[in-house]
Amino acid sequence: MRLTAKQVEHLHKPGRYADGDGLYLQVTESGVRSWVLRYERNGRERMMGLGTLRDFSLREARERARRARQQLADGLDPIDAKRAQRAVPSLTFREAAEAYAQLHEAKWRTRPQFLPSLQRHAYPVLGNLPVAAVDTALVLKVLQPIWSTRTETASRVRARIEAVLDWATVSGYRKGDNPARWKGNLDQVLPAPGAVSRVRHHPALPYTQIRDFMAELRGKAGVAPRALEFAILTAVRTSEALDARWPEIDFEQGVWTIPASRMKGGKEHRVPLSEPARDLLRNLYAEAGNDYVFIGAQAGKGLARRALAEVLTRMGRNDVTVHGFRSTFRDWAAEATGHPNHVVEMALAHKISSAVEAAYRRGDLFEKRRALMQEWADYCARPAVGAVVPLRRSAP
Repeated sequence: MRLTAKQVEHLHKPGRYADGDGLYLQVTESGVRSWVLRYERNGRERMMGLGTLRDFSLREARERARRARQQLADGLDPIDAKRAQRAVPSLTFREAAEAYAQLHEAKWRTRPQFLPSLQRHAYPVLGNLPVAAVDTALVLKVLQPIWSTRTETASRVRARIEAVLDWATVSGYRKGDNPARWKGNLDQVLPAPGAVSRVRHHPALPYTQIRDFMAELRGKAGVAPRALEFAILTAVRTSEALDARWPEIDFEQGVWTIPASRMKGGKEHRVPLSEPARDLLRNLYAEAGNDYVFIGAQAGKGLARRALAEVLTRMGRNDVTVHGFRSTFRDWAAEATGHPNHVVEMALAHKISSAVEAAYRRGDLFEKRRALMQEWADYCARPAVGAVVPLRRSAP
């Protein structure tokens, strides 16, 4: 017969009272009431303390006993595991994540996304727990609510938890396997990301509409519209445009050199600047002591990450994304020009898929890309063919 919460309240006589599955309420001669778990390990009886009744209710004691039995099922002695855990220096998951971020942020291209994603999804479950206590059940508690609905985000959160736990293990703050590892671990209980989430392409503006769009965009005042215009003219990624620095710009040669640390492929990328792109830069306000090309509201800072998307929102263009303009450029180059595909791919800083082609093509085709980008800028600036221009009626 299992104990009930009401029975537990009235048990004061010294002795042990069984709840089942090895769990007992133990009452000492001095009146202290505590929970113990009896189990056998290698033919030897062991009694594990699970805390006092004052600190843990019957329901909580059963949960603690269940976790200990799980360790036994995994081949671990829960008492030995508890002692080993106490021997490991204490550090919360939050502290471990922030230490890891501080160590690695200098080399990250998307460093602002690392901690915010953990703060939103992982910290509510893991944040205040000792990093040594994080197990598979807790990792799943973080991932399962978003795995099917926000699969890409969940996959990134999983990878970031795994990285933090790997760092904690190497640094001596935890022991054992990484519970956030995918292969041979979480892949046994979670469906593969590709099975629950189809790849979503960024909505792109048809290239035949880019000239009208650019004309409207040029009429918008402010730094953010100029940053969006610059991103479109150079066909770069959002983060590459937002993080542009003045020392990277060579006006005389018409070159913008993006360092490898900020490129997705980890390789330096030279961007040929068309005349409209250079004119746009010349007309920007430069803040003293701030290297950012597109300055933000805070002194010494650049624009916020959402700045370009917010420009589209204010324009009422929720049908397209900032990244989608790279597809607009790609479609225009393929359908309206005779530029070779490999020149266009290099302009987009895409990785060369063929190892043989990559081995033989060591240059960056800069002059060919310069011609391509100038033609793109000219196309964006040209009035749309067949556009109807309303004429004011003359006075009678």
